[in-house]
Order: sequence, then C-alpha cells, then structure tokens
Amino acid sequence: MIETTDTLQATIPVAFTESAIVEIKRLFNSDEFVPETLLRVGVKGGGCAGMTYVLAFEKAEENDNHYIHQGIPMIMNKAHGMYLIGMSVDYQDGLNSRGFVFINPNAKSTCGCGTSFSI
Repeated sequence: MIETTDTLQATIPVAFTESAIVEIKRLFNSDEFVPETLLRVGVKGGGCAGMTYVLAFEKAEENDNHYIHQGIPMIMNKAHGMYLIGMSVDYQDGLNSRGFVFINPNAKSTCGCGTSFSI
C-alpha cells in the first residue's frame, strides 16, 4: 500500500487509456508482481532517438512524486514531468501490435519502435 506523503499529487501529468488501465491492473494482480513496488512512469537516456520511456514496477525513490490514478499507485521522478506532460499511454493487443504505446506531443522525433524519442 502506498503511503500518503506531502508529494502526493492530485493528477498525474500522463493520461492512460482504459485498455492501458486494464492491463496495468492485470499486471498488479499477477503472480509475478513484487509487493511494495509502484508503477514508475518516466524516461531515461538511450534508445535510437535519445530518450526511452520507462513504464515499470519499482520502489519509490527520494525525488519521486507520488500519484494515485484510478486506484493505481504511480511514481514519477520530479524532473521527468517536463518530458511527459500531456503524454498518453495506450495498450494494444492486436495482430499487428501488442504492448504499451506512448503518444507524446512533446517529442520532436520518434524511432520506429515507438519507445524512443527526442525533445
């Protein structure tokens, strides 16, 4: 369970489609889920376009903002919001595409895989 701290935010700067929420909740309830971890939304350096999206279950760190979105506890490094504000995350489970899809209006360019971008 997430502890309420002074960094708890009312609204995460990233939108999630209903299919993404359903998949995240499924992952939270799976046997592979590690207790005491939260959904981390963020970025890291790397990828063919310069930065890569992060969507993973991790423990909170000191510089994280805490959010609860549709009952899902989420964390984001305070410095990552400027790269992700306005972004939406979808989950696709079709024949041509399966997995989380990131739609970021801040990205000046993206690579073909859709998980790497530049600002």
